[in-house]
Amino acid sequence: HPRDLDDRTIRLFEEMETLCPHVHLPLQSGSDRVLEAMGRGYTRGEYLAKIDALRQVRPGIAFSSDFIVGFPGETEDDFRETLSVMREVRFDSSFSFRFSSRPGTRAAEMKEKVDPQEAAERLRRLQELQAMHTRERLATQVGREVTVLVEGTSARDPGMRCGRTPCNKTVNFTPGSLDGAIRSVLVTGAGTHSLVGEERYSDA
Repeated sequence: HPRDLDDRTIRLFEEMETLCPHVHLPLQSGSDRVLEAMGRGYTRGEYLAKIDALRQVRPGIAFSSDFIVGFPGETEDDFRETLSVMREVRFDSSFSFRFSSRPGTRAAEMKEKVDPQEAAERLRRLQELQAMHTRERLATQVGREVTVLVEGTSARDPGMRCGRTPCNKTVNFTPGSLDGAIRSVLVTGAGTHSLVGEERYSDA
């Protein structure tokens, strides 16, 4: 939770190289008005300050996030504030959802409901922007050698292996190593959601 990410925890990303350079930091909305209504406990500015602080102590760190669109009372201007934060941070990936009411919650009692069709359109716009940013972030890895934790057979091609980088990027590569092995992979291409590469060495 962004509210719980304190200065000491941020410093650990500088002091401990064993910490993976990836943080999932759920924003939910870029509008201070909506964040207050959600009871998130932080402002847009405070959130961005934590992003900046992490980037200063760990250059190249990757970020993922969560978003909710169509929260009761969310206006078009509020939604645009969310898009503006996305453009500023350029998250590597995110999970996004349209608001759904849950009985017993404070939000369920709020009267200013957002039209479902409008909420669906906002979700489409947000996901379209995120897809563009994800492609951009993946493309920066082409030509680099990355460390990959092998997880298993690739879902896209049974003849390939699949794993994750320290930044939580999925890499499909050839040839193959055993699950749980850590390998160096040259990234040769980038897709919509994952990377493609070639293993640089195998077990002797």
